[in-house]
Amino acid sequence: MMGFRLPRHDNAKVSLNRNLLVSVPKGHFVVYVGEVERKRFVVPISFLSHRSFQILLSLAEEEYGFDHPMGTLTIPCTEEAFVDLIGSLRCS
Repeated sequence: MMGFRLPRHDNAKVSLNRNLLVSVPKGHFVVYVGEVERKRFVVPISFLSHRSFQILLSLAEEEYGFDHPMGTLTIPCTEEAFVDLIGSLRCS
């Protein structure tokens, strides 16, 4: 699994796991994020309990329903907005 760090406001660092392999670590799931070009992120299942993440999932359902052409969980927001949300969830 590859990791990378992105700058966040207040000079805090946010670590996100982006997995380009087929396997997903136990306790994680894959989401694709982006409005045009989709990026693959591997995120902890614990994020599902956060209200902010649940709102994103609702937006994905409204946008794609349950039969998305990619056959995967795709979130219709910018990568930057997703990274900001993930950073706030990791800090809480």
